[in-house]
Amino acid sequence: MILHAETALLPDGWARDVRLRIEDGRIAEVTTGVTGPGHGVILPAPVNLHSHMFQRAMAGMTEGRTAGQDSFWTWRTLMYRFLDRLTPEDVQAIAAQAMVEMAESGFAAVCEFHYLHHPVGGGIYADPAEMSGRIAAAAAETGLGLTHLPVIYEQGGVDGRALSGGQLRFGSSSDTYAAVLDGAGRALAGLPDAVLGVAPHSLRAVSRATLDRVADMTTGPIHIHIAEQLAEVAEVQAAWGARPVDWALANLALDARWCMIHATQMTPAETTALARTGAVAGLCPITEANLGDGIFDAPGWLASGGAFGVGTDSNVRVSLAEELRLLEYSQRLQHKARAVMADNRSTGRLLWDGATKGGAQAAGRRAGRIAVGEWADLLALDTGDVRLEGLHGDAVLDAFVFAGRDGLVTDLWSAGRHIVRAGQHSARDAVADRFRATLRRLRDAL
Repeated sequence: MILHAETALLPDGWARDVRLRIEDGRIAEVTTGVTGPGHGVILPAPVNLHSHMFQRAMAGMTEGRTAGQDSFWTWRTLMYRFLDRLTPEDVQAIAAQAMVEMAESGFAAVCEFHYLHHPVGGGIYADPAEMSGRIAAAAAETGLGLTHLPVIYEQGGVDGRALSGGQLRFGSSSDTYAAVLDGAGRALAGLPDAVLGVAPHSLRAVSRATLDRVADMTTGPIHIHIAEQLAEVAEVQAAWGARPVDWALANLALDARWCMIHATQMTPAETTALARTGAVAGLCPITEANLGDGIFDAPGWLASGGAFGVGTDSNVRVSLAEELRLLEYSQRLQHKARAVMADNRSTGRLLWDGATKGGAQAAGRRAGRIAVGEWADLLALDTGDVRLEGLHGDAVLDAFVFAGRDGLVTDLWSAGRHIVRAGQHSARDAVADRFRATLRRLRDAL
């Protein structure tokens, strides 16, 4: 496959008249100064580094005020009620819809932080990895790249209390989890660019003994929720005598394999120390705002050389541009200044460079750059849109992130698979029909 772009963002900057040759899903050749029919702008497409895809079906259902002050914890209660109705078929239908929306938004792959393993009330499916298989099937249907992260979930809190209610669908003994992980690997075998990692859910939900050996469970990436909520910080500190990030720094061999999800509740010292480990900060600004989590210390993180990427988490809204926009806008509101994250690059360029590089690292995916040997994770923008009229170079990224609209992504390739054309995913209609039927049944039952 040959692609042409009037301009493309290469590792050393913008280039004109770029020809790309794609073979077996990877970029085989990059040549500049070659004209031909094609696209106005081609960019490396980021990875969505954190998602719980089943929650896409909950979007818009949790915005009412409950008794007292609504919070993450009341939202979680509603989520557990929703979980009691999800079948494997539902999970596949919802995942496919979320993946279609991710692709149309500009994400070429997703890291699925997958903790919904078991039947309602606990127990084990005949295939312990039944639900992981459904995620893999959705990826095969939609063509979106997948890093699958089966979640370890052992206890209801730092004190080791037993799981209850909706949590029973998450929890596994060591043997059961080993079977889930093994089965997930088999489910991914038919996806040529899939990656298998692991995800201890959080310090609250995983024992110290498991945390000690998690790095040996796979050669792939390791993701963990950490320091998302003030209540979580207080709980860990009371039980273990240290704040979550401080404890992780002292007790886990943190390195570039790790992705620390949210980390919105860190001290400046924690921010500096965690950034220097090489771990990626997995930021989900839309969900963090929706749940009232807090604001990540981006200036402190960047000043310490930290890597970051963005994810859609609860999938209350799936929008690459909006995740990046809200990341910067939250900093502006926090610091009462403009262009807080910019350096010698424009804000849009810095955000794009960070999201593509950090997302690829977090996914364990050789991507994020338009360079020979990388997976062909690419997107094209609608340069005929009035919002991009007359813009070039970094200004295109600034307009896409801060002044664009949904639908500016005209084409998207995931490992060379051309899954979005003229702004629409090739499976959009069939996937949406199945999703609608699933939603009707679920919402009627709530």
